[in-house]
Amino acid sequence: MLKNYRDLTRLEMEQVDKENTIILIPVGALEQHGNQAPLGTDDIIAEAMVEYLGKALEEAGESDFPMLVFPVIPVGLSTEHRNFCGSITLRPDTYYHLLYDICVSLAHHGFKKIAFLICHGGNAPIIQVLSRELRSELGISPFFLSSGAFGHPDVQATVSEGNIWDFHGGEMETSMVMAVDENLVKLETSEAGIPASFEHNKALLPYGTVSIGWVSEDWKTKEGKPIGIGGDPSGATAEKGRIILETSARVLIPGLLEIRDWKV
Repeated sequence: MLKNYRDLTRLEMEQVDKENTIILIPVGALEQHGNQAPLGTDDIIAEAMVEYLGKALEEAGESDFPMLVFPVIPVGLSTEHRNFCGSITLRPDTYYHLLYDICVSLAHHGFKKIAFLICHGGNAPIIQVLSRELRSELGISPFFLSSGAFGHPDVQATVSEGNIWDFHGGEMETSMVMAVDENLVKLETSEAGIPASFEHNKALLPYGTVSIGWVSEDWKTKEGKPIGIGGDPSGATAEKGRIILETSARVLIPGLLEIRDWKV
């Protein structure tokens, strides 16, 4: 079982091997995930991923893996969702400095390895920049891990046939929440979303080699109503969510082992 950073006393923390212990910082968001999934979807997934990572490490024979889990950062950079009720966002510079200050504190106490578990894609650009700056300024090693193996064949096999646009707030993410607590999801109110502005494009897409910073309003129902999610969540199930969480955790284990062996 992975240990939580917050559960240690000061005396216990003083005894931690700062040179080799990895501080895992799960970063989530508080933002709309359609009609059916909770605002805290990314935070819920972040907490679940920590649990599944612990199980995957034990299955890999790494029950004493040198890692402390930091509390989930519950709010992130969610500019793209700001116009949908309930969404909360920090400004890019605020979010950068929040994470920067946490890392400076950790480095001050001697920690050398920090791994951000990115559970909201909108946080990734800031963390990528932050990683380079921290390496340059402090000489520490900040890594970043993606919490969803959404392109993995086992994960893709969970997506319902014809659900070609599954993305933010879609079937996969909704299933992951259902694997944690089905009562948090209201599938009866779900509506599907498509990237209406890009639907007939071949080159300019919401992601890919030619793109633009998409916003939730780009994703609409077939009737043209902004819905802010990609794909059709109606096929989501808890069992699909367990497959996605297990797969997503399992594919991170080789990377975590190499982070453990990384020489700062």
